Amino acid sequence: MEPLDLTQHPPRSPRIRLGGVTMMARTVDKLRASLPGGNLGPYKIAGFSQRLLEGLGIEEAQLREVVARAHDDNDVAAWLAQNTDANKYDEINRQLENRRTTDMSEGFHEKYPVARKYDLEFVFDALEYDDREMFGIKQPVA
Repeated sequence: MEPLDLTQHPPRSPRIRLGGVTMMARTVDKLRASLPGGNLGPYKIAGFSQRLLEGLGIEEAQLREVVARAHDDNDVAAWLAQNTDANKYDEINRQLENRRTTDMSEGFHEKYPVARKYDLEFVFDALEYDDREMFGIKQPVA
């Protein structure tokens, strides 16, 4: 896969599933941005992407290598199917998708002030709103 420059556009939404796993498409975009020639900008793997990888039993370096060799998302999805336990996907997806901003530390709210600014209930909403604010994309009407 080609490297990405995440100073030009945000990674994909955390809600987009890749290989049946929520947050995986976003994580792949961040890993592509960490490849030579890419630019992570303000993004990082530590945090929600790291929790996802830990839940799946994948090392960051291992998945980065898969992403670097992959032709497209289908190659990554095929690798996930062969190297992770699909029985864990539903629980991982549920935990990530239902995480509430009220359950997060003050550090989260400092990093994502949009959570309070827009009174957002779910962490994924905060990630998406933060992406839009960072790139000057109009926020949805409540």
